[in-house]
Amino acid sequence: MTIIFFDDKTRETLLPLTFTRPTADLRIGILKISEKWQHYFKGESAYQTVDYLQQKFTLKNSKEQIFINGSICPNPDLLNSIIQLKNEEILIKDGVYIAVKTNQKTLDFQNLSFFKPVKCDKEFTKINFPEDIFRLNDVELRADFDLITKGRASQKLSRTNTIIGDDIFVEEGVEAECCTFNTKYGPIYLGNDSQVWEGSHIRGSFALCNHAQIKMGAKIYGATTIGPNCRVGGEINNAVMWGNSAKGHDGYLGNAVIGEWCNFGADSNNSNLKNNYAEVKIWDYPTEKFRKTGLQFCGLIMGDHAKCAINTMFNTGTVVGVGANVFGSGFPRNFVPDFSWGGSQGLEIYALQKMFETTQKVFERKNKVFDDIEKDIISEIFDQTKKYRRF
Repeated sequence: MTIIFFDDKTRETLLPLTFTRPTADLRIGILKISEKWQHYFKGESAYQTVDYLQQKFTLKNSKEQIFINGSICPNPDLLNSIIQLKNEEILIKDGVYIAVKTNQKTLDFQNLSFFKPVKCDKEFTKINFPEDIFRLNDVELRADFDLITKGRASQKLSRTNTIIGDDIFVEEGVEAECCTFNTKYGPIYLGNDSQVWEGSHIRGSFALCNHAQIKMGAKIYGATTIGPNCRVGGEINNAVMWGNSAKGHDGYLGNAVIGEWCNFGADSNNSNLKNNYAEVKIWDYPTEKFRKTGLQFCGLIMGDHAKCAINTMFNTGTVVGVGANVFGSGFPRNFVPDFSWGGSQGLEIYALQKMFETTQKVFERKNKVFDDIEKDIISEIFDQTKKYRRF
């Protein structure tokens, strides 16, 4: 049996984060959504997504498929409902398509009336908007912690560290000296070969994924996830960084979601609360307007390959698109379009070839290959986002 993750309409409302990946490739908690499901289903997995991403996120088939909504996180109750599906049945809750069991190779989302509907009465986490990722990160981090550590023994940390509480799990190869880990407010997970440098203070819930590093004197509050191969420092609160990104210096990052291959200059900060304590609005790609979030605390949403220079100041509820390069004094606008170059003093187009040259160097630093598939994806996003660059 093959699990195939499909994108529903939330792929559009999750932009710019889903320009570069299917919805199931989003990280929330410790794991990506696809990885959570793979802990329950041990077979092969694949993606049915938009054409330009399909070359990277392949579509495989078997005699029997279960199609699963990539914006939905698993739990045991929901898993049981999916397992009980019979062939050609579709699991639905409140108009949301959760899963389909079928022999068909792909799903035609314009014609799902063929399948017999089965009503779902189970609760689950669903990601609809970018801010849901940091807003629901504590719930998913705790669930992933239990999922990953159940029945396993933690490694020991050096005695130079102070551990408050018992809810900590340490994988092989972790290095940490002279740090504090407070698990009274949530679990702490330290992934394979991760490092926590001297003088850092961490309060759960928190996850440091494989090969990630925390620099000296960092202050990190829950619910925060630092993805694989990231390096961070300064002050971080309720933020999710996906992987291969760097915030290596002092500065504040809070109530934020940061994509892959991003970089923050020294002393860069984001606001997460308006001076008048009003509800935060953020840019919405489908409507091309600012949307109410219902949140008082909402900081920064940053797409893949975006970067900012030293002392960059992001206003409350700022969205930075894929491949943007932000610099200069003052606050840039609350929506920095994809492939923008500049800041509060004005923006221009970040030429694609110039962006490729930078990305090539960034990949080389991580021993990764910036291949033609990656270039084709970025080129397609560049074309799709042209309408937002109204400079």
